[in-house]
Amino acid sequence: MKVMSDILNRKVEDYSVKGKTIPEIVQGMENAGGFSGKDFSIGVKILKDMKNDKKCLKFLCFPACLIATGLRGVIVEMIKEGLVDVIFTTSGSLAHDLGKSWGGHHYHGSFELDDEKLAKKDIYRLGNILIPSSSYSELLENPMKEILSELSKQKTSWGPRELIHEFGLRVKDENSILHQAAKRNIPIFVPGITDGAFGTQLLWFAQDNDFTIDILKDQKELLDLTFKDQKTGALILGGGISKHHLIWWAQFSKGLDYAVAVTTASERDGSLSGARLKEAISWGKVSTNAKKVTIDGDATTLLPFLMAGVYEK
Repeated sequence: MKVMSDILNRKVEDYSVKGKTIPEIVQGMENAGGFSGKDFSIGVKILKDMKNDKKCLKFLCFPACLIATGLRGVIVEMIKEGLVDVIFTTSGSLAHDLGKSWGGHHYHGSFELDDEKLAKKDIYRLGNILIPSSSYSELLENPMKEILSELSKQKTSWGPRELIHEFGLRVKDENSILHQAAKRNIPIFVPGITDGAFGTQLLWFAQDNDFTIDILKDQKELLDLTFKDQKTGALILGGGISKHHLIWWAQFSKGLDYAVAVTTASERDGSLSGARLKEAISWGKVSTNAKKVTIDGDATTLLPFLMAGVYEK
């Protein structure tokens, strides 16, 4: 009985939401012991601790698909609020962000639309988001060529991070992730920069100009950034290369001290996207004493509420 009493020491509590504030609802979710709801409330607490730890280097990573949605505005707000020190993302994020800043529009659609008909109309479908080709790859060509022409006169070899920073300085859009990051000197690392419309435009430009991308220059910057005795924390949205690049470099700071991951992927296929944070402990990418939680769910649903919980006093 003593063993059982050691285990059965916290009761599940019912809770209501009518008339409650967000912090009260979050607290109720923790006490209710409700599956992902409990993980969500733990995530809010970890993000608050990370925010309040002035000695912590705060990472954010996300895939490009999220920037096709209105979640772009939530991430811009996070940058403005000082919740982000370093960003890892994919090449498509650059195209979506710049496309929106340069007058392109994304539209509401449906998962059930006829993709053959959309292709005939030059409309791309990203889940239930619709993107005219004129708002994506086509829109990048001329403004990117102008900026690259200007930059190539300064020097012919650029690291991806510094190139993205220069683009951010030239985008006059307060709703742009690149612009807000550049204003605050927040580095954006895109390890797969050639994998998308932005990278292809770099190739087209390089065919006719003396211009190269030095991928290893970013890695050298990451050496200086992470090979330090410092606390690190991360909000990881989704998976893929941006998640892996973040946790790979975190191991050189002795692993993440704070980590919140949001994913819809399963861990049963061995993919990195579905891998739980506890798995990263074996690699040294997450500290053994880290405050960590993996929340199962869609970031477009969960991130706004996570941030609302963090912002509440």
